[in-house]
Amino acid sequence: MPVDEAVPVDEGLSAGETPLRVAVLVGSVREGRQGRAVADWFLAAAGDAGLDLDVIDLAEVDLSLVLPGWGGTPSPAVAALLRDVSPRLAAADAFVVVTPEYNHSFPASLKNFIDWHHAQWHAKPVGFVSYGGLGGGLRAVEQLRLVFAELHAMTVRDSVSLHGPWSGLGEDGTPRDATVCTGAVKGMLGQLTWWGRALRAARAERPYAG
Repeated sequence: MPVDEAVPVDEGLSAGETPLRVAVLVGSVREGRQGRAVADWFLAAAGDAGLDLDVIDLAEVDLSLVLPGWGGTPSPAVAALLRDVSPRLAAADAFVVVTPEYNHSFPASLKNFIDWHHAQWHAKPVGFVSYGGLGGGLRAVEQLRLVFAELHAMTVRDSVSLHGPWSGLGEDGTPRDATVCTGAVKGMLGQLTWWGRALRAARAERPYAG
């Protein structure tokens, strides 16, 4: 959602400072989804924010719905998938979740992916880009805030909400009201960048114990 006073996206990196690494999760895997087009629009809108963006499309990560028991190990096939994706989450300083709203909530594919990980989320900020219906996916975002709080992650206040995808988005999945939506991206990324830098410094000084 647009903010009353936009927070600067980036005031420039200081000498020797590493850009924030942000993992962008595309949460929908359904056929005919608009999630990837929305994510691509977000990436373009965020292109001048000075961030190192890493897209993780859950349609390309076929994790099992069956999690191993406590102390157990995943199957060889799942372990191979995790060897690729889990280090990318661990290396991220922050996350942006692109999610639709399904039946007043977020997709099962996204919850399953989140549940396969734990420490990777700790003490890191999470921002949201949501889409769908008159609410623009906000009910999915509010439920995700509860999930990430349990995982010791910190969700930023402002989100990007795309309303009525059947009319508010073009055929390519980009918003028709680009000015308002791009302003919302800048506001959300301003908060995500501030928290990302602050928490990265805090984790470096004193590792998060949970």
